[in-house]
Amino acid sequence: MENSVDRIAQPWGGRTPYARGQRWPPRMDTYLAQGVEPGSVERWVQAASILHSDGDAMDIAVKDGRMVGVRGRVVDRVNRGRLGPKDVFGWQANASPDRLTKPLVRRDGRLVETDWDTAMELVATRSRDLLRERGPGSISFYTSGQLFLEEYYTLAVAARAGIGTNHLDGNTRLCTSTAAEALKESFGCDGQPGTYDDIDHADVIALFGHNLAETQPVQWMRVLDRLEGGDPPRLVCVDPRPTRVARAATVHLAPRVGTNVALLNALLHEIIRTDRVDHDYVEAHTVGFDELARTVEECTPEWASRVCDVPAGRIVEAAEVLGTADRLLSTVLQGVYQSHQATAAAVQINNLHLLRGMLGRPGAGVLQMNGQPTAQNTRECGADGDLPGFRNWQNDQHVADLAKVWNVETTTIPHYAPPTHAMQIFRYAEQGSIRMLWISGTNPAVSLPELSRIRSVLSQDRLFVVVQDLFLTETAQLADVVLPAATWGEKTGTFTNADRTVHLSDKAVEPPGEARPDLDIFLDYAERMDFRDKDGAPLITWSDPESAFEAWKHCSAGRPCDYTGLTYGGLRGGSGIQWPCTEQVPEGTPRLYTQGVTWAEPDVCETYGKDLLTGASVPEAEYRSSNPDGKAMLRAAEFIPPHEAPSDAYPFQLTTGRTLYHFHTRTKTGRAPQLNAAAPDVWVEISSSDATAHGLGEGDLVEVTSPRGALRGRLRTTDIRPGLLFVPFHYGYWDTDSGSGPDDSTRPRAANETTVTDWDPVSKQPLFKTAAAAVTLVEKSAGRPAPAPTTTASAPSRTGSVRPTEGGAAARVRETTGMYGDDTDGGAQ
Repeated sequence: MENSVDRIAQPWGGRTPYARGQRWPPRMDTYLAQGVEPGSVERWVQAASILHSDGDAMDIAVKDGRMVGVRGRVVDRVNRGRLGPKDVFGWQANASPDRLTKPLVRRDGRLVETDWDTAMELVATRSRDLLRERGPGSISFYTSGQLFLEEYYTLAVAARAGIGTNHLDGNTRLCTSTAAEALKESFGCDGQPGTYDDIDHADVIALFGHNLAETQPVQWMRVLDRLEGGDPPRLVCVDPRPTRVARAATVHLAPRVGTNVALLNALLHEIIRTDRVDHDYVEAHTVGFDELARTVEECTPEWASRVCDVPAGRIVEAAEVLGTADRLLSTVLQGVYQSHQATAAAVQINNLHLLRGMLGRPGAGVLQMNGQPTAQNTRECGADGDLPGFRNWQNDQHVADLAKVWNVETTTIPHYAPPTHAMQIFRYAEQGSIRMLWISGTNPAVSLPELSRIRSVLSQDRLFVVVQDLFLTETAQLADVVLPAATWGEKTGTFTNADRTVHLSDKAVEPPGEARPDLDIFLDYAERMDFRDKDGAPLITWSDPESAFEAWKHCSAGRPCDYTGLTYGGLRGGSGIQWPCTEQVPEGTPRLYTQGVTWAEPDVCETYGKDLLTGASVPEAEYRSSNPDGKAMLRAAEFIPPHEAPSDAYPFQLTTGRTLYHFHTRTKTGRAPQLNAAAPDVWVEISSSDATAHGLGEGDLVEVTSPRGALRGRLRTTDIRPGLLFVPFHYGYWDTDSGSGPDDSTRPRAANETTVTDWDPVSKQPLFKTAAAAVTLVEKSAGRPAPAPTTTASAPSRTGSVRPTEGGAAARVRETTGMYGDDTDGGAQ
């Protein structure tokens, strides 16, 4: 039991080494509130983590009707009892004194408390008026990556078949849409081919733009244990920052931001040149090899070296490791997904595995990872830019099948165009065609790019904004109606992690005040709107989480994400189970594509594909012609330079990312004392050589500016590649010390004040990694002030309380406790 280790200073705990091919040994991590003895815990309630995409299984300790701690579940396949720092401490946010406990409505420019009936009737009345006056396209929904499956599915039915709007997406657009598109482009369907268990068997693990140590810390514990056991794996790391993963790597490639496709094409060039291709696998299971070979023929390591600013010899070395692997596991995350040519780059990693035949076997797989805990469920349930059950919006039979499940006419379900992505939803709201925006469980006033623009959109008088959340976030302060939601531990539901493992999370305690589960809120709305099927019966027939889960199972039947073999009873007491899970495979499915690709055939595929450079949809006839037998697709892509390049005025590239101790915009982790103390404020990371050249030093207060805005933070000097600045994106404009919410005196510190409104043409995922920026000194760390440049003005706000101000107070200098030292490195690509 590891309950005495300082999980801030030692975030990955102690080691339990094991050799290749062995099962990962268990280790139970436990944390109880001060003064609570294990014997005094009244009951332990099953749950799983809601603060990252790992899906760590845990039990919640309950005493006197409140949460008092957590412990890892050693029986679970995902974490074998281990917990990361956010798992250990994040639960404390549930009891924060500033939780929303009553609905709020805007009156005379101010948010005031009201009752549920008044708030919900206001939302329903505005919905009915807009449907009558402007039609379903005037109403939109923007949801989260933190709700439960049952809630996403209910929202999807209400939005797509009840309202009939095409405007439904999640903030998973920011973290996982490229993963979904890359899988569809290569395999014809979404769904993670690999499994976390592949870590136990791989002899090479390649991490592309993925700081596993901070984004999925429990799986990094697994890698660390393999590294200290027999026959340790070799690591290849592609990341411009000197992360813990990079320092453990056999080969570390630190390319210029925005050049991933060039680097990957050079690696593919070397695999083909040295004939490390599994020709039998390629012939039997793929199409497109000749075009791929032609595209990368001239992409030599020397060419890529000039583009990427990486030594050619290092590229050759990496290709040698990848090409000689016996079992290759690759993981991918935001350093690819949020960067230039995102989907094209992610697809090239799939190509690497297809060329080498590294799929469907223990240790041979690819994990196109998720950034949020329930991102997978938004994709499955149709609460983002997909139809439920991985159905193809271009396939009339798929739409008809979904209409049959819901008992509605096919014309009820919008399928005249792709479901609207989040960036386009905000553009439509900006232009005025969308007049109602319902935001559930997310904080776009901090998380979306170019925040001055987002504040301006949300502040429009003509836009009716509903926010459903736990706290009065920066976004909630701009709303017309605020609905207090219950969260993890206060409600029951299922959610699916990044390797398709479904967990059940049970209700442990009552939510505070009048807060309600998101499912109850959506069901209340559906009842008030009186949504009906084509026979006049209620469209939504379920009334609680378990009946909603059963309805989803019916929708998923026969589709790749088949849940029909799962039940609440079967998910209680043991391990999570990986879909597809059916009567034929009641224990779930560890790996997809063990016998070749199964969902790319034209009649069953989720998509006919898109052009990787333009995003244009491939016509059905073209797909049928090029891939009649439904094989995996080797999709080639040429490198093109990023849209925004450094200039004399903005000489740096700016990339944003995560820190181990926080999730999203800190609405939960910033309210956990240990996590907030570990990373209390934003910082700016710069290379030592760039700091010296600009007369800057460790701890200086600096201002980072871009053509869109500015932020201020204390400087950290590291071995990050020269010419690059890194800023964590978590920090907004509320005061974590007082818990009083946003404060006008707070200096501008949100990374997304500076990021660009641009997105990948295929996945529509915003590009947070490739902005041009400048850095200037504001104040020396010793206290000697420097002239402060003018901060870019903010857009008007309904409340005026979430805007950064000009000038601003100096940030706290981080304490020199070592909590940011060599083991953590702050953020993740």
